[in-house]
Amino acid sequence: MTLKLPRRHGFFEHYEELVGTWTRRLRNRQQAEDLAHDTFVRVLESDSARVEQPRAYLHQTARNIAVDGYRREDRRGAMESEAIDLSESPTGDPEHFMHAIQLADSIERALTELPVNCRKVFVWQKIEGLTQAEIAERLGLSKNMVEKYMIRTLRHLRDRLDGLQS
Repeated sequence: MTLKLPRRHGFFEHYEELVGTWTRRLRNRQQAEDLAHDTFVRVLESDSARVEQPRAYLHQTARNIAVDGYRREDRRGAMESEAIDLSESPTGDPEHFMHAIQLADSIERALTELPVNCRKVFVWQKIEGLTQAEIAERLGLSKNMVEKYMIRTLRHLRDRLDGLQS
């Protein structure tokens, strides 16, 4: 499906290039077209009249949208992998069950406040059981950096969750 837009605006002439670039990157034309659509919506809703380089602005906007989408998917995938069946309390104690739900929600909120690498390190090490060496290899980092991310994450969680200890 080709988008037919008036040629009077400098952005529209870059539509096919944008779709082509993102089709190659995403290896999926439909996703690339969706991304291009979202990009044009964002650009047209913004104050794009002041943009001096429409082509560069479009590509940067698309990149930002793609990164945001990746982060959302990464977070959703991490949360799904962490999911615990809390449909019933293992102890039969409703207070224990509610506390577990509160704790899980608080952890999820606290993790979203951290950079994506901190979240990945935490999930991969604590949930999936990967070693620091395996995580370092996945992320292309040193083991020392992985350890620093974990320390930062654990401190952040401790600070955020102190109020729940009762």
